[in-house]
Amino acid sequence: MAQFDTIRSAGATRTAEIDAGLRAHMNKVYSTMSAGLFITFLAAWAISGLAISDGQLTALGTAIYASPLKWVIMFAPLAFIFGIGAAANRMSAAGVQLIFYSFAAVMGLSISSIFLVYTGQSIIQVFLVTSIAFAGLSLVGYTTKKDLSAMGAFLIMGLIGLIVASIVNMFMQSGAMAFAISVIGVLIFAGLTAWDTQNAKNTYLQMAHSGDQEWLAKSAIMSALSLYLNFINMFMMLLQLLGNRE
Repeated sequence: MAQFDTIRSAGATRTAEIDAGLRAHMNKVYSTMSAGLFITFLAAWAISGLAISDGQLTALGTAIYASPLKWVIMFAPLAFIFGIGAAANRMSAAGVQLIFYSFAAVMGLSISSIFLVYTGQSIIQVFLVTSIAFAGLSLVGYTTKKDLSAMGAFLIMGLIGLIVASIVNMFMQSGAMAFAISVIGVLIFAGLTAWDTQNAKNTYLQMAHSGDQEWLAKSAIMSALSLYLNFINMFMMLLQLLGNRE
């Protein structure tokens, strides 16, 4: 009996340690994601301020928004995403985090035109709407007992289709297609938010026993990147649907 009590006590202690570790891990995920969002919107606001003066594009603004350089700026974040994925296994957690924050700054440059296209009030309103929706969806992903793996595979397929449709519409310039892409995109990234949250939680629970703190730190950063991308894309698509143009 005493031996049974000892085993039960040890199991309870281990469970408490895992729960505490999970909370710390998810706090790391959300704090890293939040820092990335702050860097992105600060960079976007600062760059837009340098790009326009007295209602006119400056030389920097012309280079960013009205020259072939805009295509480089538009697709630069993709290079960072692939770079983070390739470097994650070779670099330290601190190095991966630095790349993530650099990516967040480049993303700010890429989306800085929102401050020229939409009113500041509508940007703030849509940001708040996105934040509330994101928090609710992430909470669902964290607390649900349902396995979302099947939904995740479906959403990834939908995301690929969304990317293809977005590229096609860059040349077609169809307003109806852009509206449909935004509506479907909001739904896809809403689902991905719940799925990525559950995936971050499950990844920690599966690897907590390994004791590899460096790997867990890098896992938190990669999970933060996934949630960050979901937030940014959901925000941009909601802005296209709800934002008031200048």
